[in-house]
Amino acid sequence: MTQDLHISIGQCSEAGRKEINQDFFGALTPVQPALGLKGIAIVLADGISSSNVSQIAAQSAVKSFLTDYYSTPDSWSVKTSALRVIRAANSWLYGQTKRSEHAYDMDRGFVCTLSALVLKGRFAHLLHVGDCRIFRQEGNTLEQLTTDHRTVVTAERSYLARAMGMAHHVDVDYRKLSVARGDVFVLATDGVYEFCPPAEMAAEITRAETLDTAAQAMVARALAAGSTDNLTVQVVRIDGLPDNDVPDILGDTAPLPAPPLLEDGQIFEGYKVLRQLHANHRSHIYLVQDQETGHRAALKIPSIDLREDPDYRKSLMMEDWIARRLNSAHLLAAAPLLRPRNSCYTLSEYVEGQTLAQWMIDNPRASLETTRDIIEQIAKGLRAIHRKEMLHQDLRPENIMIDTAGTVKIIDFGAVRVEGVHEGQPPQATVPGTLQYAAPEYFAGQPASRQSDFFSLAVIAYQMLTGRLPYGAKVSRVRSRKEQMRLAYQSARDMPEWVDGVLKKALHPDPFKRYGTLSEFTADLRRPPRGYRPDRHKPLAERDPVRFWQGVSLLLLGVIVALLVFR
Repeated sequence: MTQDLHISIGQCSEAGRKEINQDFFGALTPVQPALGLKGIAIVLADGISSSNVSQIAAQSAVKSFLTDYYSTPDSWSVKTSALRVIRAANSWLYGQTKRSEHAYDMDRGFVCTLSALVLKGRFAHLLHVGDCRIFRQEGNTLEQLTTDHRTVVTAERSYLARAMGMAHHVDVDYRKLSVARGDVFVLATDGVYEFCPPAEMAAEITRAETLDTAAQAMVARALAAGSTDNLTVQVVRIDGLPDNDVPDILGDTAPLPAPPLLEDGQIFEGYKVLRQLHANHRSHIYLVQDQETGHRAALKIPSIDLREDPDYRKSLMMEDWIARRLNSAHLLAAAPLLRPRNSCYTLSEYVEGQTLAQWMIDNPRASLETTRDIIEQIAKGLRAIHRKEMLHQDLRPENIMIDTAGTVKIIDFGAVRVEGVHEGQPPQATVPGTLQYAAPEYFAGQPASRQSDFFSLAVIAYQMLTGRLPYGAKVSRVRSRKEQMRLAYQSARDMPEWVDGVLKKALHPDPFKRYGTLSEFTADLRRPPRGYRPDRHKPLAERDPVRFWQGVSLLLLGVIVALLVFR
Protein backbone atom coordinates (compact mmCIF):
# COMPACT_ATOMS: atom_id res chain seq x y z
CA MET A 1 0.00 0.00 0.00
CA THR A 2 1.34 3.43 -0.96
CA GLN A 3 2.28 5.67 1.96
CA ASP A 4 0.72 9.16 1.89
CA LEU A 5 2.17 12.42 3.13
CA HIS A 6 1.32 12.95 6.83
CA ILE A 7 1.96 15.99 9.02
CA SER A 8 1.23 17.29 12.49
CA ILE A 9 0.51 20.97 12.99
CA GLY A 10 0.28 23.32 15.97
CA GLN A 11 -1.02 26.89 15.72
CA CYS A 12 -1.54 29.91 17.95
CA SER A 13 -2.59 33.49 17.21
CA GLU A 14 -3.27 36.36 19.64
CA ALA A 15 -3.93 40.08 19.33
CA GLY A 16 -1.40 40.71 22.09
CA ARG A 17 -1.44 44.29 23.32
CA LYS A 18 -3.46 45.49 20.31
CA GLU A 19 -7.24 45.74 20.14
CA ILE A 20 -7.56 43.91 16.82
CA ASN A 21 -5.69 40.85 15.56
CA GLN A 22 -4.70 41.74 12.00
CA ASP A 23 -2.94 38.40 11.47
CA PHE A 24 -4.69 35.51 9.74
CA PHE A 25 -3.59 31.94 9.18
CA GLY A 26 -4.86 28.63 7.84
CA ALA A 27 -3.90 25.14 6.71
CA LEU A 28 -5.57 22.56 4.50
CA THR A 29 -4.83 18.86 4.13
CA PRO A 30 -6.91 17.45 1.25
CA VAL A 31 -7.75 13.82 0.55
CA GLN A 32 -6.47 11.86 -2.44
CA PRO A 33 -6.03 12.51 -5.30
CA ALA A 34 -5.66 16.23 -4.40
CA LEU A 35 -3.17 15.31 -1.67
CA GLY A 36 -0.82 13.84 -4.26
CA LEU A 37 -1.46 16.42 -6.96
CA LYS A 38 -1.55 19.60 -4.88
CA GLY A 39 -0.11 18.71 -1.47
CA ILE A 40 -0.76 20.31 1.91
CA ALA A 41 -0.92 24.12 2.17
CA ILE A 42 -0.02 26.15 5.28
CA VAL A 43 -0.48 29.93 4.93
CA LEU A 44 0.17 32.95 7.17
CA ALA A 45 -0.64 36.64 6.52
CA ASP A 46 0.12 39.74 8.58
CA GLY A 47 -1.78 43.01 8.17
CA ILE A 48 0.02 46.34 8.53
CA SER A 49 -0.73 48.47 11.60
CA SER A 50 -1.20 51.74 9.65
CA SER A 51 -4.33 50.36 7.96
CA ASN A 52 -7.74 49.81 9.50
CA VAL A 53 -8.68 47.27 6.82
CA SER A 54 -5.50 45.21 6.62
CA GLN A 55 -7.08 42.43 8.71
CA ILE A 56 -9.54 42.05 5.82
CA ALA A 57 -6.61 41.89 3.42
CA ALA A 58 -4.87 39.21 5.50
CA GLN A 59 -8.03 37.14 5.78
CA SER A 60 -8.77 37.45 2.06
CA ALA A 61 -5.21 36.53 1.08
CA VAL A 62 -5.18 33.36 3.18
CA LYS A 63 -8.71 32.23 2.28
CA SER A 64 -8.22 32.86 -1.42
CA PHE A 65 -4.99 30.86 -1.42
CA LEU A 66 -6.51 27.87 0.36
CA THR A 67 -9.55 27.94 -1.91
CA ASP A 68 -8.16 28.91 -5.30
CA TYR A 69 -4.90 26.93 -5.13
CA TYR A 70 -6.86 23.67 -5.06
CA SER A 71 -9.03 24.88 -7.95
CA THR A 72 -6.12 25.26 -10.38
CA PRO A 73 -5.62 22.57 -13.07
CA ASP A 74 -4.36 19.24 -11.77
CA SER A 75 -1.59 19.32 -14.35
CA TRP A 76 0.00 22.55 -13.09
CA SER A 77 3.07 22.53 -10.87
CA VAL A 78 2.98 23.93 -7.34
CA LYS A 79 4.95 26.98 -8.44
CA THR A 80 2.66 27.83 -11.35
CA SER A 81 -0.53 27.25 -9.37
CA ALA A 82 0.59 29.17 -6.28
CA LEU A 83 2.01 32.13 -8.19
CA ARG A 84 -1.16 32.49 -10.27
CA VAL A 85 -3.31 32.46 -7.14
CA ILE A 86 -1.12 34.88 -5.17
CA ARG A 87 -0.91 37.35 -8.05
CA ALA A 88 -4.67 37.21 -8.59
CA ALA A 89 -5.25 37.90 -4.88
CA ASN A 90 -2.76 40.77 -5.03
CA SER A 91 -4.60 42.34 -7.98
CA TRP A 92 -7.90 42.08 -6.11
CA LEU A 93 -6.47 43.71 -2.97
CA TYR A 94 -4.85 46.48 -5.00
CA GLY A 95 -8.13 47.08 -6.83
CA GLN A 96 -10.02 47.31 -3.54
CA THR A 97 -7.65 50.01 -2.33
CA LYS A 98 -7.85 51.98 -5.58
CA ARG A 99 -11.66 51.98 -5.28
CA SER A 100 -11.56 53.12 -1.65
CA GLU A 101 -10.99 56.50 0.00
CA HIS A 102 -7.34 55.53 0.42
CA ALA A 103 -6.65 55.19 -3.30
CA TYR A 104 -3.51 57.33 -3.02
CA ASP A 105 -2.35 56.20 0.42
CA MET A 106 -1.42 52.53 0.19
CA ASP A 107 -0.35 52.44 3.87
CA ARG A 108 -4.02 52.71 4.77
CA GLY A 109 -5.29 50.31 2.13
CA PHE A 110 -5.84 46.57 1.74
CA VAL A 111 -2.24 45.57 2.29
CA CYS A 112 -0.68 42.58 4.06
CA THR A 113 2.33 40.28 3.98
CA LEU A 114 2.05 36.61 3.06
CA SER A 115 4.07 33.41 3.48
CA ALA A 116 2.91 30.02 2.24
CA LEU A 117 4.39 26.56 2.70
CA VAL A 118 3.17 23.82 0.35
CA LEU A 119 4.28 20.27 1.15
CA LYS A 120 3.95 17.94 -1.83
CA GLY A 121 5.55 14.55 -2.17
CA ARG A 122 9.10 14.78 -0.85
CA PHE A 123 9.46 18.51 -1.37
CA ALA A 124 8.57 21.76 0.38
CA HIS A 125 7.62 24.78 -1.73
CA LEU A 126 8.01 28.20 -0.09
CA LEU A 127 6.29 31.35 -1.38
CA HIS A 128 6.92 34.65 0.33
CA VAL A 129 5.97 38.33 0.13
CA GLY A 130 6.83 40.76 2.95
CA ASP A 131 8.27 39.99 6.38
CA CYS A 132 6.45 36.94 7.74
CA ARG A 133 9.14 34.31 8.11
CA ILE A 134 9.45 30.58 7.44
CA PHE A 135 12.02 28.64 9.45
CA ARG A 136 13.21 25.03 9.54
CA GLN A 137 14.51 23.48 12.73
CA GLU A 138 18.22 22.67 12.59
CA GLY A 139 19.40 21.03 15.81
CA ASN A 140 19.02 23.49 18.70
CA THR A 141 18.00 26.47 16.57
CA LEU A 142 15.90 27.51 13.57
CA GLU A 143 17.24 28.31 10.12
CA GLN A 144 15.48 31.23 8.40
CA LEU A 145 14.43 30.17 4.90
CA THR A 146 12.88 33.43 3.69
CA THR A 147 14.29 36.93 3.19
CA ASP A 148 12.44 39.91 4.68
CA HIS A 149 11.25 42.43 2.12
CA ARG A 150 11.90 45.33 4.43
CA THR A 151 14.02 48.42 3.83
CA VAL A 152 15.91 49.66 6.91
CA VAL A 153 16.25 53.44 7.23
CA THR A 154 17.69 53.65 10.74
CA ALA A 155 18.01 51.28 13.67
CA GLU A 156 14.55 52.39 14.83
CA ARG A 157 12.86 52.94 11.48
CA SER A 158 12.11 50.64 8.55
CA TYR A 159 9.32 50.07 6.05
CA LEU A 160 7.94 47.25 3.89
CA ALA A 161 9.49 47.21 0.44
CA ARG A 162 7.09 44.55 -0.85
CA ALA A 163 3.64 43.42 0.24
CA MET A 164 0.34 42.04 -1.05
CA GLY A 165 -1.93 44.79 -2.42
CA MET A 166 0.83 47.41 -2.49
CA ALA A 167 1.05 47.54 -6.30
CA HIS A 168 -0.78 46.13 -9.31
CA HIS A 169 1.95 43.49 -9.74
CA VAL A 170 3.78 41.69 -6.96
CA ASP A 171 7.09 39.81 -7.10
CA VAL A 172 6.92 36.58 -5.11
CA ASP A 173 9.96 34.78 -3.76
CA TYR A 174 9.85 31.04 -4.53
CA ARG A 175 12.05 28.30 -3.13
CA LYS A 176 11.92 24.50 -3.34
CA LEU A 177 13.54 22.19 -0.80
CA SER A 178 13.70 18.43 -0.35
CA VAL A 179 12.34 17.25 3.00
CA ALA A 180 12.77 14.27 5.29
CA ARG A 181 10.59 12.58 7.85
CA GLY A 182 10.81 14.49 11.14
CA ASP A 183 11.55 17.89 9.59
CA VAL A 184 9.91 20.77 11.47
CA PHE A 185 8.93 24.07 9.85
CA VAL A 186 7.83 27.24 11.67
CA LEU A 187 5.85 30.13 10.16
CA ALA A 188 5.82 33.26 12.33
CA THR A 189 4.93 36.96 12.21
CA ASP A 190 7.31 39.67 13.38
CA GLY A 191 5.40 40.03 16.64
CA VAL A 192 6.85 36.63 17.58
CA TYR A 193 10.27 36.24 15.96
CA GLU A 194 11.51 39.73 16.93
CA PHE A 195 11.01 38.88 20.63
CA CYS A 196 11.54 35.12 20.68
CA PRO A 197 14.95 34.19 19.20
CA PRO A 198 15.31 31.09 16.98
CA ALA A 199 17.12 29.09 19.68
CA GLU A 200 14.29 29.74 22.16
CA MET A 201 11.65 28.74 19.59
CA ALA A 202 13.55 25.52 18.90
CA ALA A 203 13.76 24.83 22.63
CA GLU A 204 9.99 25.22 23.01
CA ILE A 205 9.42 22.74 20.17
CA THR A 206 11.77 20.22 21.73
CA ARG A 207 10.31 20.38 25.26
CA ALA A 208 6.59 20.69 24.37
CA GLU A 209 4.32 17.64 24.49
CA THR A 210 2.33 18.83 21.44
CA LEU A 211 2.95 21.30 18.64
CA ASP A 212 -0.02 23.40 19.80
CA THR A 213 1.66 23.70 23.20
CA ALA A 214 4.91 24.73 21.49
CA ALA A 215 3.16 27.44 19.46
CA GLN A 216 1.40 28.78 22.57
CA ALA A 217 4.69 28.82 24.50
CA MET A 218 6.42 30.86 21.75
CA VAL A 219 3.62 33.43 21.78
CA ALA A 220 3.72 33.65 25.58
CA ARG A 221 7.51 34.05 25.54
CA ALA A 222 7.33 36.87 22.95
CA LEU A 223 4.64 38.67 24.96
CA ALA A 224 6.70 38.38 28.12
CA ALA A 225 9.69 39.84 26.24
CA GLY A 226 7.69 42.98 25.40
CA SER A 227 6.08 42.31 22.00
CA THR A 228 3.57 45.04 21.13
CA ASP A 229 2.34 43.53 17.86
CA ASN A 230 -0.06 40.73 16.94
CA LEU A 231 1.49 37.29 17.42
CA THR A 232 0.94 34.21 15.22
CA VAL A 233 2.90 30.96 14.95
CA GLN A 234 2.37 27.76 12.97
CA VAL A 235 4.54 24.72 13.68
CA VAL A 236 4.53 21.89 11.14
CA ARG A 237 6.19 18.48 11.54
CA ILE A 238 6.46 15.91 8.74
CA ASP A 239 5.41 12.54 10.15
CA GLY A 240 5.32 10.48 6.96
CA LEU A 241 6.39 10.77 3.34
CA PRO A 242 4.99 9.05 0.24
CA ASP A 243 6.86 6.08 -1.17
CA ASN A 244 7.83 7.95 -4.35
CA ASP A 245 7.66 11.35 -5.99
CA VAL A 246 4.92 10.45 -8.48
CA PRO A 247 1.48 10.92 -6.92
CA ASP A 248 -1.05 8.12 -7.17
CA ILE A 249 -3.62 10.05 -9.22
CA LEU A 250 -5.31 7.15 -10.98
CA GLY A 251 -6.96 5.72 -7.89
CA ASP A 252 -8.90 2.49 -8.47
CA THR A 253 -8.28 2.49 -12.26
CA ALA A 254 -4.52 1.80 -11.99
CA PRO A 255 -4.71 -1.94 -11.04
CA LEU A 256 -7.47 -2.83 -13.53
CA PRO A 257 -6.72 -6.05 -15.48
CA ALA A 258 -6.10 -6.00 -19.22
CA PRO A 259 -8.93 -7.40 -21.38
CA PRO A 260 -8.37 -10.17 -23.95
CA LEU A 261 -8.05 -9.35 -27.65
CA LEU A 262 -11.44 -8.39 -29.06
CA GLU A 263 -13.26 -9.79 -32.07
CA ASP A 264 -15.53 -8.08 -34.60
CA GLY A 265 -19.13 -8.15 -33.37
CA GLN A 266 -18.15 -8.90 -29.76
CA ILE A 267 -19.92 -7.05 -26.93
CA PHE A 268 -17.38 -5.66 -24.46
CA GLU A 269 -18.44 -3.67 -21.38
CA GLY A 270 -21.47 -2.19 -23.15
CA TYR A 271 -19.71 -1.56 -26.48
CA LYS A 272 -20.10 -3.48 -29.72
CA VAL A 273 -16.80 -4.03 -31.52
CA LEU A 274 -17.22 -3.02 -35.18
CA ARG A 275 -13.67 -3.58 -36.42
CA GLN A 276 -9.99 -3.24 -35.56
CA LEU A 277 -8.47 0.11 -36.54
CA HIS A 278 -4.82 -0.35 -35.61
CA ALA A 279 -2.48 -2.78 -33.89
CA ASN A 280 1.19 -2.75 -32.89
CA HIS A 281 3.49 -4.19 -30.23
CA ARG A 282 2.07 -1.82 -27.61
CA SER A 283 -1.69 -1.66 -28.13
CA HIS A 284 -4.77 -2.60 -30.15
CA ILE A 285 -7.36 -0.01 -31.17
CA TYR A 286 -10.93 -0.87 -32.16
CA LEU A 287 -13.88 1.02 -33.57
CA VAL A 288 -16.76 0.41 -31.15
CA GLN A 289 -20.38 1.52 -30.80
CA ASP A 290 -22.05 2.26 -27.49
CA GLN A 291 -25.07 -0.03 -27.14
CA GLU A 292 -27.04 2.60 -25.20
CA THR A 293 -26.38 5.77 -27.21
CA GLY A 294 -25.24 4.40 -30.57
CA HIS A 295 -22.22 6.74 -30.52
CA ARG A 296 -19.01 5.50 -32.10
CA ALA A 297 -15.64 5.71 -30.37
CA ALA A 298 -12.10 4.34 -30.53
CA LEU A 299 -11.30 1.84 -27.78
CA LYS A 300 -7.65 1.11 -26.94
CA ILE A 301 -6.36 -1.89 -24.95
CA PRO A 302 -2.86 -3.21 -24.13
CA SER A 303 -1.22 -5.61 -26.55
CA ILE A 304 -0.65 -9.28 -25.74
CA ASP A 305 3.03 -8.55 -24.99
CA LEU A 306 2.24 -5.81 -22.44
CA ARG A 307 -1.04 -6.95 -20.94
CA GLU A 308 0.73 -8.26 -17.81
CA ASP A 309 2.97 -5.20 -17.44
CA PRO A 310 1.50 -3.04 -14.61
CA ASP A 311 3.64 -0.05 -15.59
CA TYR A 312 2.29 -0.05 -19.12
CA ARG A 313 -1.30 -0.47 -17.94
CA LYS A 314 -0.75 2.49 -15.65
CA SER A 315 0.71 4.58 -18.48
CA LEU A 316 -2.30 3.69 -20.66
CA MET A 317 -4.69 4.91 -17.98
CA MET A 318 -2.52 8.02 -17.63
CA GLU A 319 -3.18 8.76 -21.32
CA ASP A 320 -6.89 8.76 -20.54
CA TRP A 321 -6.33 11.02 -17.50
CA ILE A 322 -4.43 13.51 -19.68
CA ALA A 323 -6.96 13.47 -22.53
CA ARG A 324 -9.81 14.27 -20.14
CA ARG A 325 -8.01 17.44 -19.02
CA LEU A 326 -7.35 18.82 -22.49
CA ASN A 327 -9.76 20.72 -24.69
CA SER A 328 -8.99 21.70 -28.26
CA ALA A 329 -10.41 20.97 -31.69
CA HIS A 330 -6.87 19.96 -32.62
CA LEU A 331 -6.42 17.32 -29.92
CA LEU A 332 -7.97 13.86 -29.74
CA ALA A 333 -10.89 14.14 -27.31
CA ALA A 334 -11.73 11.54 -24.67
CA ALA A 335 -15.17 9.98 -25.17
CA PRO A 336 -17.68 10.08 -22.27
CA LEU A 337 -17.56 7.10 -19.91
CA LEU A 338 -21.17 6.14 -19.16
CA ARG A 339 -20.29 3.07 -17.07
CA PRO A 340 -17.57 2.14 -14.59
CA ARG A 341 -14.61 0.36 -16.18
CA ASN A 342 -13.93 -3.24 -15.19
CA SER A 343 -10.73 -3.56 -17.20
CA CYS A 344 -7.89 -1.46 -18.56
CA TYR A 345 -8.86 0.48 -21.69
CA THR A 346 -9.20 4.04 -22.95
CA LEU A 347 -12.08 5.51 -24.91
CA SER A 348 -11.68 8.43 -27.31
CA GLU A 349 -13.45 10.07 -30.21
CA TYR A 350 -13.25 8.26 -33.53
CA VAL A 351 -11.40 10.31 -36.16
CA GLU A 352 -12.10 9.22 -39.73
CA GLY A 353 -9.19 10.17 -41.95
CA GLN A 354 -5.49 9.42 -42.35
CA THR A 355 -2.31 10.03 -40.41
CA LEU A 356 0.01 12.83 -41.46
CA ALA A 357 2.61 10.13 -42.15
CA GLN A 358 0.34 8.57 -44.81
CA TRP A 359 -0.60 12.02 -46.12
CA MET A 360 3.11 12.81 -46.60
CA ILE A 361 3.55 9.59 -48.59
CA ASP A 362 0.66 10.65 -50.82
CA ASN A 363 2.00 14.23 -51.02
CA PRO A 364 5.81 13.91 -50.99
CA ARG A 365 6.52 17.62 -51.55
CA ALA A 366 3.76 19.69 -49.99
CA SER A 367 3.20 23.26 -51.10
CA LEU A 368 4.22 26.05 -48.75
CA GLU A 369 0.60 27.13 -48.21
CA THR A 370 -0.58 23.60 -47.38
CA THR A 371 2.33 23.14 -44.99
CA ARG A 372 1.48 26.40 -43.25
CA ASP A 373 -2.13 25.35 -42.76
CA ILE A 374 -1.23 21.96 -41.27
CA ILE A 375 1.55 23.34 -39.04
CA GLU A 376 -0.71 26.10 -37.72
CA GLN A 377 -3.36 23.54 -36.73
CA ILE A 378 -0.80 21.33 -35.00
CA ALA A 379 0.51 24.42 -33.20
CA LYS A 380 -2.98 25.18 -31.86
CA GLY A 381 -3.21 21.70 -30.35
CA LEU A 382 0.31 21.92 -28.98
CA ARG A 383 -0.48 25.31 -27.42
CA ALA A 384 -3.46 23.78 -25.60
CA ILE A 385 -1.15 21.10 -24.17
CA HIS A 386 1.42 23.66 -23.04
CA ARG A 387 -1.23 25.81 -21.34
CA LYS A 388 -1.90 22.87 -19.02
CA GLU A 389 1.85 22.80 -18.22
CA MET A 390 2.39 19.60 -20.16
CA LEU A 391 5.02 18.64 -22.74
CA HIS A 392 3.99 16.30 -25.57
CA GLN A 393 7.51 14.90 -26.18
CA ASP A 394 6.53 12.64 -29.11
CA LEU A 395 5.28 14.90 -31.87
CA ARG A 396 5.63 13.02 -35.19
CA PRO A 397 3.57 12.43 -38.35
CA GLU A 398 2.29 9.06 -37.08
CA ASN A 399 0.75 10.78 -34.04
CA ILE A 400 -1.17 13.34 -36.11
CA MET A 401 -4.48 12.72 -37.91
CA ILE A 402 -6.12 14.67 -40.72
CA ASP A 403 -9.85 14.01 -40.82
CA THR A 404 -12.11 14.07 -43.87
CA ALA A 405 -12.88 17.76 -43.28
CA GLY A 406 -9.19 18.70 -43.22
CA THR A 407 -8.99 19.23 -39.46
CA VAL A 408 -5.62 18.25 -38.00
CA LYS A 409 -5.48 16.57 -34.58
CA ILE A 410 -2.71 15.34 -32.29
CA ILE A 411 -3.88 11.86 -31.31
CA ASP A 412 -1.34 10.27 -28.95
CA PHE A 413 -0.47 11.31 -25.36
CA GLY A 414 1.64 8.31 -24.33
CA ALA A 415 4.86 10.29 -23.80
CA VAL A 416 3.31 13.44 -22.30
CA ARG A 417 5.06 14.87 -19.24
CA VAL A 418 2.67 16.53 -16.77
CA GLU A 419 4.57 19.01 -14.62
CA GLY A 420 2.07 18.82 -11.77
CA VAL A 421 2.55 15.04 -11.63
CA HIS A 422 6.24 14.67 -12.46
CA GLU A 423 7.76 17.77 -10.79
CA GLY A 424 10.73 16.75 -8.70
CA GLN A 425 11.57 13.86 -11.00
CA PRO A 426 14.85 13.99 -12.99
CA PRO A 427 14.71 13.88 -16.80
CA GLN A 428 14.06 10.45 -18.28
CA ALA A 429 17.15 8.36 -18.91
CA THR A 430 15.76 7.35 -22.32
CA VAL A 431 14.44 9.61 -25.06
CA PRO A 432 10.64 9.61 -24.56
CA GLY A 433 9.70 10.16 -28.20
CA THR A 434 10.77 9.03 -31.67
CA LEU A 435 14.46 9.58 -32.43
CA GLN A 436 14.03 11.26 -35.83
CA TYR A 437 11.83 14.02 -34.40
CA ALA A 438 13.26 14.43 -30.88
CA ALA A 439 15.16 17.58 -29.96
CA PRO A 440 18.94 17.23 -29.43
CA GLU A 441 18.76 18.25 -25.75
CA TYR A 442 17.08 14.90 -24.97
CA PHE A 443 20.15 13.04 -26.22
CA ALA A 444 22.54 15.40 -24.41
CA GLY A 445 20.84 14.67 -21.07
CA GLN A 446 19.44 18.18 -20.66
CA PRO A 447 15.95 19.02 -19.36
CA ALA A 448 13.16 19.29 -21.89
CA SER A 449 11.07 22.43 -22.38
CA ARG A 450 8.39 23.79 -24.66
CA GLN A 451 11.17 24.56 -27.13
CA SER A 452 11.75 20.80 -27.38
CA ASP A 453 8.22 20.37 -28.72
CA PHE A 454 8.78 23.41 -30.98
CA PHE A 455 11.79 21.60 -32.47
CA SER A 456 9.71 18.49 -33.28
CA LEU A 457 7.06 20.63 -34.95
CA ALA A 458 9.74 22.38 -37.04
CA VAL A 459 11.16 18.99 -38.11
CA ILE A 460 7.70 18.05 -39.41
CA ALA A 461 7.43 21.34 -41.32
CA TYR A 462 10.91 20.89 -42.80
CA GLN A 463 10.14 17.28 -43.83
CA MET A 464 6.84 18.26 -45.44
CA LEU A 465 8.60 20.89 -47.58
CA THR A 466 11.79 19.00 -48.46
CA GLY A 467 11.05 15.30 -48.06
CA ARG A 468 14.02 14.84 -45.72
CA LEU A 469 15.13 15.50 -42.13
CA PRO A 470 17.09 18.68 -41.32
CA TYR A 471 19.99 16.90 -39.59
CA GLY A 472 19.57 13.42 -41.03
CA ALA A 473 20.39 10.86 -38.33
CA LYS A 474 22.99 13.04 -36.60
CA VAL A 475 20.72 14.27 -33.79
CA SER A 476 20.32 10.78 -32.32
CA ARG A 477 24.12 10.44 -32.06
CA VAL A 478 24.44 13.50 -29.80
CA ARG A 479 25.73 12.63 -26.32
CA SER A 480 26.97 15.96 -24.95
CA ARG A 481 26.36 19.70 -25.10
CA LYS A 482 29.49 20.07 -27.26
CA GLU A 483 28.20 17.57 -29.83
CA GLN A 484 24.80 19.24 -29.71
CA MET A 485 26.27 22.59 -30.72
CA ARG A 486 28.18 20.99 -33.61
CA LEU A 487 25.00 20.01 -35.44
CA ALA A 488 24.98 21.69 -38.86
CA TYR A 489 21.64 22.66 -40.35
CA GLN A 490 21.09 21.50 -43.95
CA SER A 491 19.61 24.37 -45.92
CA ALA A 492 16.12 23.79 -47.35
CA ARG A 493 16.30 24.60 -51.05
CA ASP A 494 13.63 25.44 -53.64
CA MET A 495 11.76 27.81 -51.34
CA PRO A 496 11.97 31.49 -50.36
CA GLU A 497 15.19 32.31 -48.54
CA TRP A 498 13.34 33.80 -45.56
CA VAL A 499 11.36 30.56 -45.07
CA ASP A 500 14.65 28.67 -44.86
CA GLY A 501 15.81 31.20 -42.25
CA VAL A 502 12.64 30.66 -40.21
CA LEU A 503 13.14 26.88 -40.25
CA LYS A 504 16.80 27.27 -39.36
CA LYS A 505 15.93 29.31 -36.27
CA ALA A 506 13.16 26.90 -35.23
CA LEU A 507 15.59 23.99 -35.60
CA HIS A 508 18.54 25.57 -33.81
CA PRO A 509 20.48 22.99 -31.72
CA ASP A 510 20.36 25.37 -28.75
CA PRO A 511 16.78 25.54 -27.36
CA PHE A 512 17.41 29.07 -26.05
CA LYS A 513 18.00 30.29 -29.62
CA ARG A 514 14.78 28.86 -31.03
CA TYR A 515 11.47 30.67 -31.17
CA GLY A 516 10.10 31.66 -27.79
CA THR A 517 6.45 31.13 -28.77
CA LEU A 518 4.54 29.04 -31.27
CA SER A 519 2.66 32.09 -32.54
CA GLU A 520 5.94 33.79 -33.49
CA PHE A 521 7.03 30.71 -35.45
CA THR A 522 3.75 30.31 -37.35
CA ALA A 523 3.56 34.06 -38.02
CA ASP A 524 7.08 34.09 -39.49
CA LEU A 525 6.11 31.21 -41.78
CA ARG A 526 3.46 33.55 -43.22
CA ARG A 527 5.65 36.55 -43.99
CA PRO A 528 9.32 37.55 -43.78
CA PRO A 529 10.44 38.22 -40.18
CA ARG A 530 11.08 41.79 -39.09
CA GLY A 531 14.54 42.92 -40.13
CA TYR A 532 14.77 40.53 -43.09
CA ARG A 533 16.64 42.08 -46.05
CA PRO A 534 16.20 40.21 -49.34
CA ASP A 535 18.86 42.34 -51.03
CA ARG A 536 21.57 41.34 -48.56
CA HIS A 537 24.17 39.22 -50.32
CA LYS A 538 24.91 36.04 -48.44
CA PRO A 539 28.32 34.43 -48.95
CA LEU A 540 28.42 30.90 -50.36
CA ALA A 541 29.67 29.55 -47.00
CA GLU A 542 26.40 30.73 -45.42
CA ARG A 543 24.09 29.87 -48.33
CA ASP A 544 25.47 26.37 -49.01
CA PRO A 545 28.20 25.26 -46.56
CA VAL A 546 28.59 21.84 -48.23
CA ARG A 547 29.22 23.31 -51.67
CA PHE A 548 31.58 25.91 -50.16
CA TRP A 549 33.79 23.30 -48.47
CA GLN A 550 33.67 21.10 -51.56
CA GLY A 551 35.01 24.06 -53.53
CA VAL A 552 37.72 24.74 -50.93
CA SER A 553 38.76 21.08 -50.97
CA LEU A 554 38.91 21.08 -54.78
CA LEU A 555 41.03 24.23 -54.73
CA LEU A 556 43.44 22.74 -52.19
CA LEU A 557 43.68 19.56 -54.28
CA GLY A 558 44.63 21.69 -57.29
CA VAL A 559 47.33 23.47 -55.27
CA ILE A 560 48.76 20.14 -54.09
CA VAL A 561 48.82 18.75 -57.64
CA ALA A 562 50.52 21.92 -58.93
CA LEU A 563 53.19 21.72 -56.22
CA LEU A 564 53.87 18.09 -57.07
CA VAL A 565 54.14 18.80 -60.83
CA PHE A 566 56.31 21.95 -60.67
CA ARG A 567 58.58 21.17 -57.72
